[in-house]
Amino acid sequence: MWKFLHRLSSLKYFYEWSGKWVPWLLGLTAVLMLVGLYWGLLVAPADYQQGESYRIIYVHVPSAWMSMFVYVVMAGAGFVAIVWRTKLSEIVVSECAIIGATFTALALVTGMLWGKPTWGTYWQWDARMTSELILLFLYFGIIAVHSVIEEPRTAARVASILAIIGVINIPIIHYSVTWWSSLHQPNMQLISKTPSVHPSMLYPLLVMATAFQFYFVSLLLIRMRNAILYRERITNWVKNSLARD
Repeated sequence: MWKFLHRLSSLKYFYEWSGKWVPWLLGLTAVLMLVGLYWGLLVAPADYQQGESYRIIYVHVPSAWMSMFVYVVMAGAGFVAIVWRTKLSEIVVSECAIIGATFTALALVTGMLWGKPTWGTYWQWDARMTSELILLFLYFGIIAVHSVIEEPRTAARVASILAIIGVINIPIIHYSVTWWSSLHQPNMQLISKTPSVHPSMLYPLLVMATAFQFYFVSLLLIRMRNAILYRERITNWVKNSLARD
């Protein structure tokens, strides 16, 4: 296992290894996304309180979950980058920031669209929405670090420190509806004898969540491969690889 991880930290090996997985991951993402959207938008029943408007859940909830999940991945890569200073983990930090910011923005926008018919307003400065907005600003800050600092390894170190510090916001987002009074609905109880979501609505939601996970991995690998080519553009193996392509 450790031998494989050591080999995987090599940019050349990772580039070649990831290229074999990207087509399969994209195909699986497309299948799961189509199944999830069809199931959630056309097959699942309407909610007895919110009617058809609740169906935005099949985009909003997975994007909100991914906004936090991607940040944890980024912070973990930042820790590895600081301790072991591997180039691959530095690339993960920079590429996760852009992807995570997109998921977070999508969660905020869909949440606003859902909030208007549910609460009568697009925005409230409650704990969940505010902490999610702070998460978006954290992503923007890490993106800005890479834009302002030209030396890649210095930028990666600063961004990694910021990512690790900002991870404290993740439990705040998750538990905000428990700790403070909020318009936002409570966290879903999915792993229990009595889930808070009916199975007819829960199963397509889990399919969409899985599709978003595979989409994240696919997009991360693609962006990392491009970043590797740019970083290593003067090396012989990149020149040979591009010549073969």
